[in-house]
Amino acid sequence: MAKQKKAPRPKAITPKGFRDYFGAEVTERAEMLDKIAGVYHRYGFDALESSAVETVEALGKFLPDVDRPNDGVFAWQEEDNDWLALRYDLTAPLARVYAQHRNDLPLPYRRYAMGPVWRNEKPGPGRFRQFYQCDADTVGAASVAADAEICAMLADTLEVVGIPRGDYIVRVNNRKVLNGVLETMGLNDDGQRDAVLRTIDKFDKVGEAGVRELLGKGRLDASGAYIDGVGLSDDQAEPVIAFLTSRGDTAAQTVENLKAAVGDSEIGLDGVAELEQIADLLGAGGYGPDRIVIDPSVVRGLGYYTGPVFEAELTFEILDEKGRKRQFGSVAGGGRYDDLVKRFTGQSVPATGISIGVDRLLAALREKGRIGSEAQGPVVVTVMDRDRMGDYQAMVAELRQAGIRAEVYLGNPKNFGNQLKYADKRQSPVAVIEGGDEKEKGVVQIKDLILGAKIAQSASHEEWQDRPQQFEVPRADLVAKVREILDQY
Repeated sequence: MAKQKKAPRPKAITPKGFRDYFGAEVTERAEMLDKIAGVYHRYGFDALESSAVETVEALGKFLPDVDRPNDGVFAWQEEDNDWLALRYDLTAPLARVYAQHRNDLPLPYRRYAMGPVWRNEKPGPGRFRQFYQCDADTVGAASVAADAEICAMLADTLEVVGIPRGDYIVRVNNRKVLNGVLETMGLNDDGQRDAVLRTIDKFDKVGEAGVRELLGKGRLDASGAYIDGVGLSDDQAEPVIAFLTSRGDTAAQTVENLKAAVGDSEIGLDGVAELEQIADLLGAGGYGPDRIVIDPSVVRGLGYYTGPVFEAELTFEILDEKGRKRQFGSVAGGGRYDDLVKRFTGQSVPATGISIGVDRLLAALREKGRIGSEAQGPVVVTVMDRDRMGDYQAMVAELRQAGIRAEVYLGNPKNFGNQLKYADKRQSPVAVIEGGDEKEKGVVQIKDLILGAKIAQSASHEEWQDRPQQFEVPRADLVAKVREILDQY
């Protein structure tokens, strides 16, 4: 009988496009989300935790502005032939939740949600298939006061988590204004309209001259390849240029410039009026142009949104992978989407909201030095006598009850040096030692590991020579002495 082959061992690797998060990263994210939740709660928003799995039917068209049905999500078929999928954002589940529970929910319904989403897309540098989002939305409020409130809340959120005023700007635009521009241009062909939208989206990259070329015959890109243009005449393209370059020194100037760009278009003038009202409401709340501005160059997903759109951009400079200076860029975006709930109810339900890219915002905070310092580990109670584990557990319980993070060493206690190595690897600030002699005398030894590490790294020990690394204190003073050492750092 042939010898049966052993099954190969599985490879210990993360799937492509996914990653693992360890202690400090998880803690940093949790602390930041807690601060954001505090702002949302203060604004009157309630938390919602919806299912990570939705029916494919409920999710609808996957990924706003991406025509790839049955792609972009992780989906599977159930035995009853229904298709389910992991959520790709937090907005589609909100539409389903509101439609399902609308008779029990207040109107307007204000909710915030935080959690992972999954997208079955091609991964790349900094682009993962699982990532965190942090959303806040108001469903059932048609007034642009709801949009203005979202913008104010976003500005407050950035400052609370550690992005100072002057390092960010919240930019506001309106889909209706762009619709007015397209109406003024007289474009009836959907293909041309979509091509104009795509060109407008490139304004930040190619500038006014580049947009003119792309709206006309075309242009050479940075690689030397020729990009075909939309084929508009200069006169046809002019309203788009006027729209994109209409930002003035004040909100009032921008509004006047936009009125000129949309001409007699009713929907365009309606959008301009909404922007004017948003600016007035924000001004009344103390949110000036140093924090929030009307900016026609904001184009994010305009095919998805039906009214005002907003984007939070961080304006401080960082170095890219080639050492070149560039602005950090966008960390949040959103807008008004009045047609999403309609898929379920058949009736238009106004809605507006914002989504913060959690990983992007964490990266920004690290750049600003607001997070990312070495995490402090727990106090480690070493084990000198395994038969006295109860004594050590009593010590660690006292430390925990006093609010001090602590643990008993649970490895093999035979080699005391390995216990201290473990404490170093855990970045522990303090080690507690109680051998038989200390037990008999009613004392404990408390070792300052942070000071010990500084001495080890210092070329000269003179600056530390007056500071002892280890203290013998009465057993009753354990908590007080540990706290005294921790308070120094």
